Amino acid sequence: MRAQSPARARARRTLVTAVATVGAAALLLGGCAQDPETDPKASPSTGGKGQTTLTVGVFGAFGLQEAGLYDEYMAQNPGIRIEQTSIERNENYYPQLLTHLGTGSGLADIQAVEVNNIAEITATQADKLVDLGKVSGVDKAAYLPWKWAQGTAPAAKGGATVGLGTDIGPQGICYRKDLFEAAGLPSDREAVGALWAGDWGKYLETGKAYKAKAGEGKAFVDSASGVMAAVTGSSAQRFYDEQGKVVYKTNPAVRGAFDLAASFATEGLSAKLQQFTPGWDQGFANGAFATVSCPAWMLGYIQDKAGPAGKDKWDVAQAPKPSNWGGSFLVVPKAGKNAEAAAKLAAWLTAPEQQAKLFEKRGSFPSASAAYKLPAVSGAKHEYFGGAPIGEIFSKAAQGVPVTVVGPKDLVIAQNLADIGMLQVDQKGRSPQEGWEAAVKAIDNALDQ
Repeated sequence: MRAQSPARARARRTLVTAVATVGAAALLLGGCAQDPETDPKASPSTGGKGQTTLTVGVFGAFGLQEAGLYDEYMAQNPGIRIEQTSIERNENYYPQLLTHLGTGSGLADIQAVEVNNIAEITATQADKLVDLGKVSGVDKAAYLPWKWAQGTAPAAKGGATVGLGTDIGPQGICYRKDLFEAAGLPSDREAVGALWAGDWGKYLETGKAYKAKAGEGKAFVDSASGVMAAVTGSSAQRFYDEQGKVVYKTNPAVRGAFDLAASFATEGLSAKLQQFTPGWDQGFANGAFATVSCPAWMLGYIQDKAGPAGKDKWDVAQAPKPSNWGGSFLVVPKAGKNAEAAAKLAAWLTAPEQQAKLFEKRGSFPSASAAYKLPAVSGAKHEYFGGAPIGEIFSKAAQGVPVTVVGPKDLVIAQNLADIGMLQVDQKGRSPQEGWEAAVKAIDNALDQ
């Protein structure tokens, strides 16, 4: 799992996602802000005569409604009516969810939870949520082990699986074929992946080889922070240990990722851009960098920003090691008026077949590994990226992601390492040690609050 800043979380939900499966393409737009407590259409527990209304609370354009899954379920279950409310930004949505869980009121029958919040939910709210792992039809073996683990409460808290995964963000390396060829490097995706297979250090060495041929001012990566997050995300233990203790300062995997990423800056391999800023967006179009760590959902973003001129110039290869950036869950509050029916709906929405449909129509990569054998996923190709077999590439990456220890303040730690520490090294020329010390100071202050 890769933690993401609020800006990145918003971007992930509002990306233009174009997946060339069977014409699959979708514009992910922000939803309208409505609170289940104040929206008069969100509160009824019964619809028309003989109907039960199930409410679903989400953030942004979550995709379930847009993909037609609610309509399909209602057609199969005439006694059910589904109504969704959406708050555009997760940083507004999540505090309200915690408040409603605390009071036991104002809750939708099903609530979405962003991956950066799931550790806090499983650690502090599990007793208020239905154990979805026991719902009829839910098969643990159909889901990725690390995703299932994220939605499961610690043994000390009962060990219930209270969150069923929807989407994930397995990462590859997106690269410019024309820039690789100009620098004398292979451009075939299999050969490119072989350059750095199994070792992030080889990714750095490939960058040095690229610079040697491409020359000064020809950046290999978009940003050192992007590299750091991808490297950190491929480690089983990052910021917390299994007992819930903060260990980022003493964990060699975190410091190693920081120092390796800093080398991209000090070696002149970074375009020194901050992700999800106008300059970064422009960089996709003007060839400002040759590679970027990219989860499945970012392909549509690249297509949007690079435009028609970038078609067939961009491709995607396997990352040096599997990692994940993004994803969400569905939970069912026990306080809901229709908890049993809601749990049945949550199980159906996250079943492999529905996840494959969501991928085909919205580009959200499935967290259910059983979906990877379905044609909508296994045969998925992206024509913008030279017909890249994205179903195959990202399925392989997803199945290699380690079961990661997730802590309640992962986002705080990751954001400060990137925006306070690494950004100073990348953009201001500070030494890696100075950047590390600045990040540690900011993180410790934040955790003490």
